Amino acid sequence: MSLKVLHVTTSVGSARGGPTEVVLNLVKALRNCGVEAEIATTNDNAQEVLDVPLNQLTDYRGAPARFFPQFSTPFEMKSIGADKGFVFSGELTHWLWKNLRNYDILDNHYLFSYASTCAGAIARSQNVPYTVRAMGQLSPWALAQSQRKKQVYSWLIERRNLNRAAAIHCTSAGEVKDVRSFGVSTPTLDLPLGVRLPQLLPNAAQDLRSLYGIASETPIILFLSRLHYKKRPDRLLEILKETSEIRDFHLIFAGSGETDYIDRLKMTVANFGWSDRVSFAGFVTGSDKDFLLQGSDLFVLPSYSENFAIAVAEAMAAELPVIITPGVQIAPEVECANAGAIADADSDAFGAAIAQFLSSPNLRRQLGTNGRRLVRRRYSWDAIAPQLAAAYQAIVNNKPLPTQFN
Repeated sequence: MSLKVLHVTTSVGSARGGPTEVVLNLVKALRNCGVEAEIATTNDNAQEVLDVPLNQLTDYRGAPARFFPQFSTPFEMKSIGADKGFVFSGELTHWLWKNLRNYDILDNHYLFSYASTCAGAIARSQNVPYTVRAMGQLSPWALAQSQRKKQVYSWLIERRNLNRAAAIHCTSAGEVKDVRSFGVSTPTLDLPLGVRLPQLLPNAAQDLRSLYGIASETPIILFLSRLHYKKRPDRLLEILKETSEIRDFHLIFAGSGETDYIDRLKMTVANFGWSDRVSFAGFVTGSDKDFLLQGSDLFVLPSYSENFAIAVAEAMAAELPVIITPGVQIAPEVECANAGAIADADSDAFGAAIAQFLSSPNLRRQLGTNGRRLVRRRYSWDAIAPQLAAAYQAIVNNKPLPTQFN
């Protein structure tokens, strides 16, 4: 008999970024290796709601999912757009109470949010084992955001939720350290997330330049992530302005964000006189994302903190060299594979790395090849899903976790 696993998350709306791709692709990969995995979530999509059937199992982008209506007043809708923690759903709660016992194990995504808190409490009351995916929420930077709320929430709820879990899924050694620093002794699964290896597009570089009117000899820098102060796109503009060695480039910002913040970025671009060398592509996905990744020359993410950074792995899968900060927790693996550069975004080293990569096409090609090799070996869903399935089975059978997680 195959395992029945329920994944609970606040949202699978595309506006929520990387975590959406994680849960959808993980469930599909688990089903491909024989696990009966499903999703229970709300119809949240940040400032909007998804146009999906409610209160029934449906196919959503290739994964079986049940959507329940979020509870919202006009005030709540404003809060929801900024914070997943305020996405409530009474109907999700009711369904979980009636049906969670029908699953062998619960996999909870995200912390400090109603859906995971509710599902964890119901699982404990019904003796259903559960795992928790921290999603970078225990890093020092993340805990410093809305600090007082998280301190109270941790004291009342979250530490109990984590300490009584069967396991905590961490995506890097750095995230394991964050879990221990938070005072949690629950066993951890140190297992990365996955990305797909895209079909390479031989004319992407030429076509992308044609689309944006970029000269053939001008290198393209890509920032593909949420436009949010945590990711520091504003700092990237400053670095490019401050680094005298960087003379020729075209920067593409690909991602969505709060209107006021994007307007500030555009104002900075105008003040620098860079309207002809900075483009805003908006939110991209699917083949449009592949096109941007493969048509660019360099991926840059000067983020304060990332537990895994799916976008970084996607860039490497597209043979794009990366420049990231130590706060991106897969940085040690990137460095070990010689797939890019790691530097503090507030140091001269970050700008120096950009300048070096822009001036050396041969170096970029070698690092890109190394990155794709790393993704194929380490970040393939086909390799990750069977390992997670084995961990589920051990938990359900009340056995020790497989040795690779110890």
